[in-house]
Order: sequence, then structure tokens, then C-alpha cells
Amino acid sequence: MMTILAFLVTIGVLVVIHEYGHYRAAVACDVKVLRFSVGFGKVLWRTQRGETEFVVSALPFGGYVKMLDEREAPVSHELLARAFNRKPLAQRAFIVAAGPMANLLLAVLLYAAVNWAGVQELRPWMGQPRAESMASRAGLQAGDEILSVAQVAGGDSDGMLPVRSMSDLAWQFTQAALSGQDVRIQVASRTDASQTVQRTRELLLPLSQIPASEVDGRLLDRVGFAGPYAQAVIDDVVPEGPAAKAGLIHGDRVLSVNGTVPQDAAHLRQLIRASAKQGSAQVLALVVERQGQRLEVKLIPVMKDVQGQQVPRIEAALGNPPAMVTVRYGLVEGFTRALRKTWDVSAMSVAMLGKMVIGEASLKNLSGPLTIADYAGRSAEMGWIHYIGFLALVSVSLGVLNLLPLPVLDGGHLMYYLFEGVTGRPVSELWLERLQRGGLAIMLVMMSLAIYNDLARILGAH
Repeated sequence: MMTILAFLVTIGVLVVIHEYGHYRAAVACDVKVLRFSVGFGKVLWRTQRGETEFVVSALPFGGYVKMLDEREAPVSHELLARAFNRKPLAQRAFIVAAGPMANLLLAVLLYAAVNWAGVQELRPWMGQPRAESMASRAGLQAGDEILSVAQVAGGDSDGMLPVRSMSDLAWQFTQAALSGQDVRIQVASRTDASQTVQRTRELLLPLSQIPASEVDGRLLDRVGFAGPYAQAVIDDVVPEGPAAKAGLIHGDRVLSVNGTVPQDAAHLRQLIRASAKQGSAQVLALVVERQGQRLEVKLIPVMKDVQGQQVPRIEAALGNPPAMVTVRYGLVEGFTRALRKTWDVSAMSVAMLGKMVIGEASLKNLSGPLTIADYAGRSAEMGWIHYIGFLALVSVSLGVLNLLPLPVLDGGHLMYYLFEGVTGRPVSELWLERLQRGGLAIMLVMMSLAIYNDLARILGAH
């Protein structure tokens, strides 16, 4: 129920804002607006406000603003000056562009609200990277906290940008990888107990080696990050599982596994997974610390299917809760960061679409309504701040999508007006019809692919 409600609110807010942008621009240009509709199909609710009818229709996937236009119906002589098609080219372009721009403005305000309110995020305090991964070869170690990142181009690096959270790190890495740039990171080594800085150093991660087609939500995993730092302790123990049968309890600190000292919880998981031989579980000899005493424990993991692969599990949650940080900004900085975030997300969306068109990025990055609904529900369950951030991201995506030069979108109409401005004549009715059909076909293909990707993600998760 939460997922459905959050999805409907998301679609409702974004559609209303988009169409309201068209509506306000039309009113400002003295175009008569006949109907403002949220949704399509059968009208469920209607009210008259002045000369405009406001309605809510049965199908919530979109909306429209119907304006007085001679191309759609005859217009009386006294209202010709208020018809959309009679307005100057600049005004028509302004009205069309106002919808996507309203979505982008909404995104700025939502990002600013998140920045001002503050949000709890994972601290960029890294666990042990996977063996032989890019992060491991670069020298990253368990307990390293990433302080700042700089893109490296042609041997020169830009100024270091601070890293406030794990999501901030993922964002900066994604931008660098899509641009084909390496990154230089400044890290601080910290102790488990005091968390005081032991030393700082700089490492180079060759992100340019990652193809753009592999830049997606799993980028940090591809680099080798196994997750945030957590101590190698036993958390919840599954009853009747190997850990429970061996006598392990909540709070036990694992000092060694078959003689190897785990650097953190992620490394402990790696040691357990690596203990299997030829698909069979082997005896694990653990040394644990419990209330100041050292205990030796032996157990045999059970083999479990994980994403189609049999891996050993001790049936216990590992690691203490990861460290969190509150990311909050002041009034001016919060707004300027919101502007920059909206611009960066827009630019990255356009770049990603361009790379997908020329085959440099995977088409799996296209998402449809099922993924939007899923993430809407998840973010709403995490709290209103996370939901507002999600809403901002989708608002940017909707604004960018509608500015694409496809005939059925606002961007397509802007291309018509550009042609008219250059040639001095509008696009012919014949070509308008052809382009509309072609644009509709492209949109249907994109939507079909997005829904296919949605289903693949959902089915792959189960």
C-alpha cells in the first residue's frame, strides 16, 4: 500500500507541476486555457475556475493543458487574438518550455529543502575492499575514510571536492567514470576505538578503465568497495544455524578465521565465503573475544544459494551498525548546492542518454514506472527527507525527458519552432503527421524497453 500511495503522489505532484508550468505561461501570454487535466481518459472530478475547467481523469500517467487553437477547432473572431497558434513564435516557445522548466525548478527547491533539513547518510568510512579489485590494488584498506575526490585529466587533477557521505562518493565516482576520468582520493586511516586520524594519504583509482556501459548503480561494487566499515563482530544469530550450534552469541568479536585476522565485517564475510573448496563447506576455526575472554570455536557453514552461486554461510548477521553522518547545509550554500545538483543530474542524464544511443552505455539504465513505484515506496519508508530527495531526482528526469527533441514531447515542439524561426515558415501538416508517428514509435520502443528492464530487475531480485 505504501508503494502504491507513494507512486501516485509522485506522479500526481510531478504532473501537476509540469502542467501548471504550461498553464501559468499560457495565462501570462494571454492565451485562453480551456482545460487543465491531471490524467487522461474518463473524467472523475471537475470544477470551473474562471474560463478554465480543471479536471482529474481516470488514467494518472500524465496530463495536459488544452488551449484555444484554430488547428483543433474553429475560433470566433473576437477570440482569435487569444488563440495559441496566433501568438508570436517566442511566446509559443515559452509556453511549451515552461512545463519542463517547472519540473527543473521544483527539483531545485526540493534539493534545497533536503540540504536545509539535513539527512542521515552512510559515512564514507570504508570496509576491506575485495581482493584483487581496483580499490584493493590502489591501496585502500579497512578503516580508511574517504575525505575528498578530484578528477584527473591528462595527468592534472582538478581541485579536491569534499566527500560528505557514501552517496556523495557514488555520485562523484559516477560523474568521473562517465567522463572517462580517473580520480584521486584523499583518505584518512582511523582506529576502531577512538576514530582518531592516524595518517592521511592520496590514492589513484583508474575509473577511466571502466566502460561507460558498466556505469550504473553498482559502480562502487565494481570498483571493489565491499560496503561501509563495521567491526568484525557477531550480531544476530539465526536459531539452529551453524553459528548458534557452535555457541556464538551477539557481541562476540571475531579475532581470527583459520588463523587469518579479519580487518572488518566485510573481510570476515570474504574469509567465510573463501573457505569453501570445490563447492563444499569446510570446518572454520574461529577465535572470538567475549567479555575480555578469548574462546576457540569450530563450526561447519551451510551452503546457500546466493544469486545462483552456492556459498558458505554461518547463519549470523555480521558487523555492528555502520557509522552514519548528518549532511546539512546553510541557507545560501544549501540553495547553491541544489542548483548545482540539478544541473549536474540534468547533464549526466543527457550524457547517459547520448551514450545509450551510440551504444557506449547499457540500455539497462532505462527505468520505467515499476522501478519508479518501487523506489518511491522504499524512499517513503525511509522517511520524508529521503522521499523528497527521490521526488527531486524524478522531477529532473521528467524535465530532461520532455526536453528531448522527439516530436511527441515538448522538446520536439521546440524543434518545430526552431525550424520556423530559421526558415520563416512552420513545419507542414504532412511532415507534422509523419514526425508525430515516428516520435510515437520511438517513445513506445523506449517505454517497452523500460518496462522490460523493470521486470528483469524485479524478477532478478527474487
